Amino acid sequence: MMEFLYFPEDKSEYIPAIISLLIFVVGAVITMYIIVKASRKQERKSDENYQTPANQEQKN
Repeated sequence: MMEFLYFPEDKSEYIPAIISLLIFVVGAVITMYIIVKASRKQERKSDENYQTPANQEQKN
């Protein structure tokens, strides 16, 4: 038998692992949301600062 694998008989031992996994997943999702939001803001700011006259004419 594989001695190095441990599967507890009492399934309540999985609860702390599931809770910590959920905390890290939620943290990763929140971090990704913040990064995407900041990236979009930076892109808009960059577009405003570096518009060429040809791009300005197309938008009007």
